[in-house]
Amino acid sequence: MNYISKNIKHLRSLKKLSQEGLSEELKVSRSRIGSYEESRSAPTIDFLIKLSDYFKIPIDILLRNDLTKAKDFSFIELNNQRVLFPITVDNDNEDLIEVVPVKASAGYLAGYDDPEYIEQLQKIKLPFLPTGKHRAFPIKGDSMLPMKDGSFVIGRFVENRSDIKTGRTYVLMTLNDGLVYKRVMNNIDFNGSLLLMSDNKTYHDYSVPMNEILELWEFTCSINTQEYSEEELKLSSIMNMFNTLGVELKSLEKSLK
Repeated sequence: MNYISKNIKHLRSLKKLSQEGLSEELKVSRSRIGSYEESRSAPTIDFLIKLSDYFKIPIDILLRNDLTKAKDFSFIELNNQRVLFPITVDNDNEDLIEVVPVKASAGYLAGYDDPEYIEQLQKIKLPFLPTGKHRAFPIKGDSMLPMKDGSFVIGRFVENRSDIKTGRTYVLMTLNDGLVYKRVMNNIDFNGSLLLMSDNKTYHDYSVPMNEILELWEFTCSINTQEYSEEELKLSSIMNMFNTLGVELKSLEKSLK
């Protein structure tokens, strides 16, 4: 289905432009804008290029996707090449969180920039999250203890790479390793990379060049899908776990004696 007519009108209204105002911005006649919005004629390739450049939205998204689902200009520009498809909102105009299920996580690398793939993901709403675009990702393995295998990390999309904070945890979409959840050391100014560290120190740290990082989502909260056993919650078990992580426990041991 071609959504271009309603998308032109919607994008124009988001900019608070009249048909005449948009026509002046794009250097076309007002009658052409009206004709396209009312589906009396189909936009030319030249017009679509101008529209795409002006709103910074790829032509295929302008044609194939209903942008009226976006409440504002929630299109996140990435390297001037693509956008993260608009924030999904519910009937109350509140942000929804797409959930990447375990079975679909392997395909996220192929579909992360495909609006149709993202639209098909299940969605939840968590009203206590801070502002920003959020997405939920499944956690595999035990590299980030005590986060259990099968838990979900909800992250806020990082648009500006200068906002990456050393010591914080992120879900990263990498070119070669797919989705990973790691603690990060920001070495961009030093060598143009991020050092990815596991909290479980049986796993080795490794660096990833910034040009291989496709997306970054900063941790905001997690959802456990399994409860902790009594053994896991015992102090001895916690101390053993911290020892595995290489944490110094001398001060804690003194306080317990």
